[in-house]
Amino acid sequence: MSGDIIKAAIVGSTGYGGVELIRFLLEHPKVNIISVISASSSGAPITDGFPHLTNLVVQNLDGVDVQEIAAKADVVFTATPSGVSGKLVPQLVEAGLKVIDLSGDFRIKDGSVYEEWYKHDAPDDALLEQAVYGLSEIYGEKVKGEQLISNPGCYPTATLLGLIPALKAGWIDPATLIIDAKSGVSGAGRGTSLTAHYAEINENFKAYKINKHQHIPEIEQVLTDVSGSPVTVTFTTHLAPMTRGIMSTMYATLTGPRTNEDLIELYQQFYEGRRFVRIRPAGQWPATKEVFGSNYCDIGFAVDARTNRVTIVSVIDNVVKGAAGQAIQNLNLMMGWDETLGLKNAPVYP
Repeated sequence: MSGDIIKAAIVGSTGYGGVELIRFLLEHPKVNIISVISASSSGAPITDGFPHLTNLVVQNLDGVDVQEIAAKADVVFTATPSGVSGKLVPQLVEAGLKVIDLSGDFRIKDGSVYEEWYKHDAPDDALLEQAVYGLSEIYGEKVKGEQLISNPGCYPTATLLGLIPALKAGWIDPATLIIDAKSGVSGAGRGTSLTAHYAEINENFKAYKINKHQHIPEIEQVLTDVSGSPVTVTFTTHLAPMTRGIMSTMYATLTGPRTNEDLIELYQQFYEGRRFVRIRPAGQWPATKEVFGSNYCDIGFAVDARTNRVTIVSVIDNVVKGAAGQAIQNLNLMMGWDETLGLKNAPVYP
């Protein structure tokens, strides 16, 4: 690495996650984008598909060549579909590169569980063990100095940040967790499909992958780690007619009498010093528009004394905190930098 500046390559630069990495890394004071990579569009200017990058990214797209990447880069972001990273990342790690993987291939520690939910062959057990799960606010200390980081999924990021403080404190019963999550269409990626077709999603709101979403084992794995005993959840996902944003609304039975103010104080103390988690005051609940284009996660609460349950509302931008932004946050932690470098921009509003 040359001085304080590191050279970054982005595999999957023509997807939404890859393009969002470019947007943020262009403003990062310690990163130089040395290579933008696409297996499907090698040799073409990235501006052919993304004219908004005109005069900002001038190099053509490179192909996926591990030796060429290793000769150029210090760190590689792999913003690829699941099943692709599992084959590519081992080669990048063997070449000595630092890797932050945005796919789901290294999140699940049990290879058989991964294969059941993702329908791909699991990576080698040694690499699954080596990969650090990069939920920055929870495992940030473990990320420091590591070579391979598995970036969390978008739904798990919003959900876990909303649940972990109360679960860790023993304030909610883990056997009662119900998660109702909604995402914008960009979560489906840039590829065309009937699901994301304008006429299908516009003025529409629908549930999908009920009880079968591949993020279920990821959420349960982390909650089990935090609680020290097995946790299972009911998790339902919905597609909302918007481009960006995730709202995860969570319901749990309280283990004792608590107020909104109790929850607010607990969460403020838990996330003290973590700049990207913002806790709302009593009577206020976050909206997806209020984190749009940013790396923030906003959380609000509503305790129902009548039912002895709490509703927790957590929102993120799925492409930023749920993907590219958290990946850069993990890069900052990996390198021992201030975790906010390159990520301090305010949400875009309205």
